[in-house]
Amino acid sequence: MNKKEINEIKKQFTPEKCTITRICGCYVDGEKNKKTELAQTFLTLTEEENFKYFTIFKNTMSGTLGKNLLNMEFPMEQEKEGGTQEFLLRLKNSKLEDNALLEQFYDKVIESYNYPENYYIVLIYAAYDVPGQTEDGIENDDASDYVYDYVLCSICPVKLTEAGLCYNERNNSIESRIRDWVVAAPIHGFLFPAFNDRNTDIHGLLYYTKNSEQMQEDFIDKTLGCGAPLSYKAQKETFQDIIENALGEQCDFETVKTIHENLNEYVETYQDAPEPPVLDKMDMKKLLADSGVKPEALQSFETAFDTIVCDEEKPKFAAANVASTRSFDIKMPDVVIKVKPERTDLVETRMIDGRQYIMIEVNDSVEVNGINIRNVNVETGEIME
Repeated sequence: MNKKEINEIKKQFTPEKCTITRICGCYVDGEKNKKTELAQTFLTLTEEENFKYFTIFKNTMSGTLGKNLLNMEFPMEQEKEGGTQEFLLRLKNSKLEDNALLEQFYDKVIESYNYPENYYIVLIYAAYDVPGQTEDGIENDDASDYVYDYVLCSICPVKLTEAGLCYNERNNSIESRIRDWVVAAPIHGFLFPAFNDRNTDIHGLLYYTKNSEQMQEDFIDKTLGCGAPLSYKAQKETFQDIIENALGEQCDFETVKTIHENLNEYVETYQDAPEPPVLDKMDMKKLLADSGVKPEALQSFETAFDTIVCDEEKPKFAAANVASTRSFDIKMPDVVIKVKPERTDLVETRMIDGRQYIMIEVNDSVEVNGINIRNVNVETGEIME
């Protein structure tokens, strides 16, 4: 799913466009016990409850595509009878009205979801009458071709509010506040089936994680059966390892700086694309070649990539995840230098008296611990204005 398709589904989570017909839920405590369950028609909830649930559903489809929102595909074996995709398809087709299937789903989540505290599993069924679109992308409700029906699962922590004082308006007094268990914003969830090309794609789903470093691998592997992808941090570290091992002795400052500049340019070129740009093995090799990497290092890249990335299905790296678009960082044991990524031209290396130095061009004003200092002309000793 791309940004436009995600936003198209998110727009349904309003009172005016709501297509949700049923909502179910299960409250689980820290000991993995089911404490209470919910199953009812969505529109029977109060208006205030509806708005709170809409916020949860919108949050489950929010964040950065490729980092918080991940497109996943099912392996073929999971689409056979007894597979995870086949089970989710039956759950969706039941419109959440089969209690036995619901209990199975809750059990699967509780068994695979690793969370030591209380949480709330929310599950909805919706049927969206997809409007047609003109060539200019304008929606035409009268030209609807089909209905996209789906389930959305949100997993929300349930937190005990802080102890404290509050104002009691009825008694006009300051009193001790009663501590309540409050449902927080979702930290994981998924949409099934995927809404690819504005159409139903039962072979994939959209996964949500609030923290890209807390993916819930067991839940992804066992309940969804898609195989957990590399996290944001793991993608960056793997990419860096491949570059270091491939370049070898050519892993010098100028080469790495050029790779950084070309990678950021690649990200910027596709920043408005509906889908985030990715790098596969051949894309990475082209990036190195365009950055002036020598032929022998390009040959080493093939070996480095296949050695470090052991998966049979070679992953694609989200370009925005592996690029450093916010700063160009130079780190040494005692010194850290941060440069705006577009001003790497201010930094160079130079050999002086047999020792290598990192040189930074001084221009405009210079601040040290918040104090503006005056630049001095090294040759004349005069203060430069």
